[in-house]
This record gives sequence, structure tokens and C-alpha cells, in this order.
Amino acid sequence: MTKASSTSTPRRVVIKLGTGVLTSGAGQLDLARIAAVCREIADLRGRGTEVIVVSSGAVGLGMGALALARRPKEISKKQACAAIGQSRLMQTWQAGFAPHDLIVAQVLLTHEDLRARERYLGIKQCLEQLLSYGTIPIINENDTVSAAEIHAMLKFGDNDTLSALVASIAQAEHLIILSTAPGLIDMKGTGEIVPVVERITPEIEAMAGGTTSETAVGGMISKISAAKVATRAGCGVFIASGSEPEIIARLLSGRGPGTFFVPSGLPLDAKKRWLAYFQRPTGTVAINERAVPVLREQGRSLLAVGVTGVRGEFAAGEIVNIAGPDNAIIARGKAGFSSEEIRVLSGRQGSAVASLYPSRKRLEVVHRNDLVLL
Repeated sequence: MTKASSTSTPRRVVIKLGTGVLTSGAGQLDLARIAAVCREIADLRGRGTEVIVVSSGAVGLGMGALALARRPKEISKKQACAAIGQSRLMQTWQAGFAPHDLIVAQVLLTHEDLRARERYLGIKQCLEQLLSYGTIPIINENDTVSAAEIHAMLKFGDNDTLSALVASIAQAEHLIILSTAPGLIDMKGTGEIVPVVERITPEIEAMAGGTTSETAVGGMISKISAAKVATRAGCGVFIASGSEPEIIARLLSGRGPGTFFVPSGLPLDAKKRWLAYFQRPTGTVAINERAVPVLREQGRSLLAVGVTGVRGEFAAGEIVNIAGPDNAIIARGKAGFSSEEIRVLSGRQGSAVASLYPSRKRLEVVHRNDLVLL
């Protein structure tokens, strides 16, 4: 893992711990392992590195307290487990950091918190303030209050995804995902851990698998998806086993067993990261083949003349996907017009659009400043 060998003292890291790392089975916390992780994080803080923890385990702990053998499928039961387990989880983290004179701060998030630009910025400012106070933010998805009617749409799906979004918000240099997996394993080739991934290709994605754990969500598939988000934001990602001794220090010094995903050399700016990853598109704008290179290669705005149709219903200002003639999503952006208006404008030249909206200064369907390629 030589690509990471020069990163032993990063400015800021996000560490995600899966349920399998934090528990020893049957919903019981592995206190020795948590104490070891707290000691490692305290050592990092002592060297000047700011640390944010994304912690799974609330639902699993609630299951253990209720003696449930299987993860509930009903949303209300998951919410109940999270409500029971979350306080136990935070108490354990505070107890683990207390010997090191470190204070933890609980931060519970839903995807809705990140969709609204103002709330997104508020969360970013809150995290900055918590870090300036020298605390350890402990972040988890707010399963307890995720309402049934919005659960399927707004849920992160797993804390791997949440950790990548947090790393992007916090502009962390590294995201360390610790789980029961030792890294990305080349199951179709050598059977060994892939030490470095320069770029996430379809071949890399094919190596991923799901999870069979009754207390966990995701598996390697979600970790690869998280790595795609984080590396695009310029954050290096480690995937390694949380059972390895001193694993955090070993990873950051380039000596740890695991997989390192190399960050993109050209990270998206903050606004375009928000557009690309923190939004749930409400519709799709279809474009013709001539408009594809205009967006991809020339970096220009999407005009009505390049639009062929609209799928879904949305208002002006909402986030939409942009799909090429083959229906592949190539970009995402903020719509300048509503879906109803775009249907009327599709294929029209600029002069025709101007005649329909003589008082408007901006006539782009999606302006280039509000558009990000995917």
C-alpha cells in the first residue's frame, strides 16, 4: 500500500466502524476492541489529526437487548431497536474515550438533512465547530425518526454511504472503513487482497459481494459505492479488518493489510459535490447525441435545443438527472425550468425560448454552474 505511505499525519480523517467490528455476537459490544480503537484515535488526536467517527451498531445493540435473532424488516421495529441501542452505543463510546480526556458528540443524520443546501451547510459548520472544540463527533444514521413514508427515499442505505458523504462534507483526507472484511479480495483471480485500486472500474465492482450478517447492512458492494463517492471528492479510502491490531496507525503509515483506493486528482468543488452526491433527483431530462459532447467535452450549459424529453414531474430549481440517447445518466444538475415547461421547450432554438420568456435573463435548461458530470 505504498500509495498511502506518505500520509502518516493527515489533517483530518473519518473512521467508519461496522456492526461486526463493534460487537462480539448476539448484539453484545466488544468492549476490548472499542477500547483499542479509542486508544488509537486518541493517539491520532495527540499527533494533531482531527477525527470523525461514523459508528454503526445502534440497531444491532437494540436487537441484542430485545433478544432478536434476525434484523427486523418492519420500519417501526428497526426504529425501536435503534432507539434502544443508540443510547447504549453513545455511552460506550464516551466510556472508551474518557481515559484519554476526550469528549464525544452525538450527531444523527438523515439524507433529508443533506438534501437542503442550508441544512447541509449547517451540518458542515457544526462539525467544524465540534472539531475546533477538540471533541470526537460520533455520527450515525437517525433510524429512530426516519418516517415510514420517506424511509425508502431518504435512507442512506448503509453507514458506508453515510461515511463517504461525511468525508466529503468534512473535506477529510482519508476515509477508513473498518469491518469484518480484510479488504477487497480478487475472488476471480488470485484470491488475495487487492492492495491498491487506482480507479474503480467495472472489473473492480465485479469483485464486490453483499453481506449475510443479520445485524449488518451493505457488504463490499456498499463499500465500493462509498469509495466512488469519497475518491471523487479527493479523499483516499482504506477498507480493512477492524480486528487487526493497531490497524488505523498501520494503514496511515502504509503498512496495514487492506485495500487503498486512490483519490481523484481533480476533486469536485463543494457545490458540485453537493449536487452530485447529496441529492435525490426528482426527474430526468433526456438529451440528443449532439448535446452529449457539448456537456462532456465543452463544459457548456444544457440548452433547450439539445433536449428530447422529460421523465417525471419536478419544479424549477429541483435536482434532475441528465440522460443521453442510450438512457445512461451522464450528469446531474439544477433544473432552470419545471418539467412542464421543459416539455414545451424541448428542441427549440434559443430565440424561440427567449420569445416565450422575454423577461428572463437565464434561459438554460441546466446552467453549467449548476451541472456536474457523473
